[in-house]
Amino acid sequence: MKYIDKLIDSAEEMTQNGLSQGEVADELNVSRETASWLVAQSGPRTTEGADAESPTDVHVDWSAIGRDGHRLSYLGAIMADLLSKQGDDVDLTVGIGKSGGPLATVVSQELGTDLSVYMPGKYQWNDDENGTVSGSFSRSFATIEGRDCYVVDDNVDTGRTMTETIEQIRDHGGTPRASAVITDKLGRDEIEGVPIHALVKIVQMTDE
Repeated sequence: MKYIDKLIDSAEEMTQNGLSQGEVADELNVSRETASWLVAQSGPRTTEGADAESPTDVHVDWSAIGRDGHRLSYLGAIMADLLSKQGDDVDLTVGIGKSGGPLATVVSQELGTDLSVYMPGKYQWNDDENGTVSGSFSRSFATIEGRDCYVVDDNVDTGRTMTETIEQIRDHGGTPRASAVITDKLGRDEIEGVPIHALVKIVQMTDE
């Protein structure tokens, strides 16, 4: 079976289990557009789904690291090292969602900061919605107001989730100083004025 078929099967299984397309995108580390396409290919093949042009994207599978606590701690330590010189007054690390939260936990421990977790609006997103729903900060972790923050996630794709998180930090009275991710598909040095530090930058080679 081709790897793309495995992704389609995974998207179908997650959809049947009640996950939104935004959650599918997050779980598979692909864009929302790619998640929509994968879901459209799963189940009974509709004419619309079969005729839809496949998106240009890169699937990132870092489960070999994520499923092992020791490996995850090593990766988080590297991300912490990237961020360590980005602000002397930073006292809070914000993890984005289910993937960024564990990484941010390691970073916060390495850098001696408090920890917060932001659950992005994409977890509520489906194709039939406008995708403008905002997420929220978990009440189980540190508050944002008056804090200088690092932002941690596994991947930057289109930049929408990172942009949303940065805006929400500012709306809640915090100041995002820098962010760190494992992979960067967007290829920008900053988002909303906040530097993006990536362990791996993924560049699509085209003749345009």
